[in-house]
Amino acid sequence: MANADGLPLVPGISRRIARATAYGGGGLGLVGALAAGLLYGQAELARRTIPLAQSPPPRPDGRYGVERAGEDVRLAVLGDSSAAGYGVERARDTTGALLAAGIAEQLDRPVDLRCFASVGAISAALLAQARHAIDSRPELTVILIGANDVTHRIRPSVAVNHLADTVKMMRDAGSEVIVCTCPDLGTIRPIMPPLRWFARHWSREMAAAQTVAAVAAGARTVSLGDLLGPQFDSAPDRMFGADRFHPSADGYVAAVAVILPTAVSALIGPVAERPRMTRTEGLRSLTQAAVEAVERPGTEVSGAEVSGHAHGPAGRWAQLRQRVRQFTERPQDPANATPAVPLPVSDAADAAPDPKAAPD
Repeated sequence: MANADGLPLVPGISRRIARATAYGGGGLGLVGALAAGLLYGQAELARRTIPLAQSPPPRPDGRYGVERAGEDVRLAVLGDSSAAGYGVERARDTTGALLAAGIAEQLDRPVDLRCFASVGAISAALLAQARHAIDSRPELTVILIGANDVTHRIRPSVAVNHLADTVKMMRDAGSEVIVCTCPDLGTIRPIMPPLRWFARHWSREMAAAQTVAAVAAGARTVSLGDLLGPQFDSAPDRMFGADRFHPSADGYVAAVAVILPTAVSALIGPVAERPRMTRTEGLRSLTQAAVEAVERPGTEVSGAEVSGHAHGPAGRWAQLRQRVRQFTERPQDPANATPAVPLPVSDAADAAPDPKAAPD
């Protein structure tokens, strides 16, 4: 079965998510019950309130932890503006730089970072980014995507097919893959109710579908959800950038803090797994794991087997983990990064990172 674009659909994702959650049912009927002009008007107001990109994010490509011994860890970052680090002025404050520095500290090895993310990217742009990334032979690929699919109202079933194909491409190339699922756009203050309520509904639906598709394709996922929501309420000037939409440097630190433990685990392998689980961790069906992960930011979901079987009565098995955060402050290494030769990024986005910019 294929969609209107001839792309193969991921079997049963929408149906399984709808059956396990309220996300897939009732949304369209409720939208129809509201005045369409109200929603369109609020969407236009939000677009005017959230400024357009003034300049591309700084390019973070380079080696981090250069004083450390050992073979470089090759890291690739794919995705949208959150992956590219839009909203900060220094390369050291971007998602990729913070993640590379954190990995270098945790593994005591240098990290060679290549960022292929681009501002405005939707999931359909991931395959082009991945084709460039394969040339760098990454050991680990981290993907942040989904927010632009939601704002463009792209159906989850369409978006996650592009995501799943990207995961498979990178896995076939020998890379471990981590997908950071769609953040909860209902936490963005320039988006007013009732549009904010629908933004939360749509972004959670997208995140759940991404979890199912990505794990089935061989990735681990980390839920971002409303990670910045409570911190935004308590310190909005510190956690979000000037546009009140993208994170600030401190906001990116908070996000990377929940990604880093999964990144380290993916690179080290199963010897690093904790043998004991809390009551919110453990084995679930993949669909149920996706639902729970949406509700708890920072949750890792990965494929699992029970008695040698990847599937059980309720479908594919999955493992939920709430990993201990490895750091809560900015790593020290980004300032010592050495610039690398710029690499191309997808031209499918609204704006691309400046290939001439090097880490600060």
